[in-house]
Amino acid sequence: MTSPHPRSLLVYDEKLTNYSYGDTHPMGPDRVRLSVELGDYFGLLDYFDLETAPEADPQLIASVHEEEYLQALASGQAHPDKGIGTQDQPVVPHLPEIAAHVVSGTVTAAQAVWNGRYNRAINLAGGLHHAGAGAQSGFCMLNDAAVAIQWLLDHGATRIAYLDLDAHHGDGVEQIFWNDPRVLTISIHESGLYLFPGTGFGGDIGGPDALGTAINVALEPETQDLDWLYSVHGIVPPILQKFRPQILITQHGADGHLNDPLTHLQLSVDAMAKSYRSVSRWVDRFCGGKWVALGGGGYNRDSVARTWVQVMAAVAGVKLDPLATMPTHWAERTMTNNPSATLGDIGALNVLKEYHPERVLSDTPTAPVLTTSKAVFPYWGLEPYRG
Repeated sequence: MTSPHPRSLLVYDEKLTNYSYGDTHPMGPDRVRLSVELGDYFGLLDYFDLETAPEADPQLIASVHEEEYLQALASGQAHPDKGIGTQDQPVVPHLPEIAAHVVSGTVTAAQAVWNGRYNRAINLAGGLHHAGAGAQSGFCMLNDAAVAIQWLLDHGATRIAYLDLDAHHGDGVEQIFWNDPRVLTISIHESGLYLFPGTGFGGDIGGPDALGTAINVALEPETQDLDWLYSVHGIVPPILQKFRPQILITQHGADGHLNDPLTHLQLSVDAMAKSYRSVSRWVDRFCGGKWVALGGGGYNRDSVARTWVQVMAAVAGVKLDPLATMPTHWAERTMTNNPSATLGDIGALNVLKEYHPERVLSDTPTAPVLTTSKAVFPYWGLEPYRG
């Protein structure tokens, strides 16, 4: 494989792999480790320089998170009013330290790209997008993407785009920058009518000083590859072309996969990989070539690893064969019943033959895309789609 891009940065160390609420919790351990090892198996580490995340800077974390919340985390005690010590987020010793390390990893990636050491960087442990300024939520303790965005704003950035492709709405990042016109947030997710956190509807478009900079596509349950791809391609590139961000931060939760136990979307690894390669092109066309990619949700170890390998490949600028065979003993490694025998999903390639991105404007868009385009396109001088 050859890549048209120079080497990228992978922020990775053992501590980053330890973000977990326990072996029986959906946010189980080893998701990041398995993904990086699978990337190594497919030769992707040859395209990256590896750096460890430095010790976390408390001032950076405090730039986004409220002091009272940080003190509650440090206490090691339950504070259910702040999401600490609930069934979803039990108190785990040393987890705040690990969460801070994840933040450090994402900030390191953003700094490396913003300062010009690399054009592209990735932290698969990042993407903890539900954490709010003053509360833990959705398995997310500290909002690493928001801290990185705030660092960029504090160091001269004036146009930052955040694209969230997790099956759950990227509510934490959106709310923290809800009224900041310098930050564009785009989230394409299963509708909050059916899925946590119950937010992120097409009419949610930002605060009074930033109307049109919060963009949400709320998809119906059971949405499959073609409609999902048309949603991504129908909304994201025209907005990026208008906003022209100086840097793009993307969140790649793998929980939209058809085998994920917590969501209802029916996506293949192959479709998600196609979207990531599109993002790679949009970065160069609309975002000054600067890209920071993060992990996120995903609760089936097999599909998470296969999806995040495709994120790595897109950042590196290479394409992997979806028919490539998986390593031996993959079932034992992932503790997954009936894991995939290939990198891609069976039958997905035949479905994707029907996908033609040029039809986004000529085909009738889905209802969620129509709703979103009517809500936000006029703020960008774009004509909404017609049903």
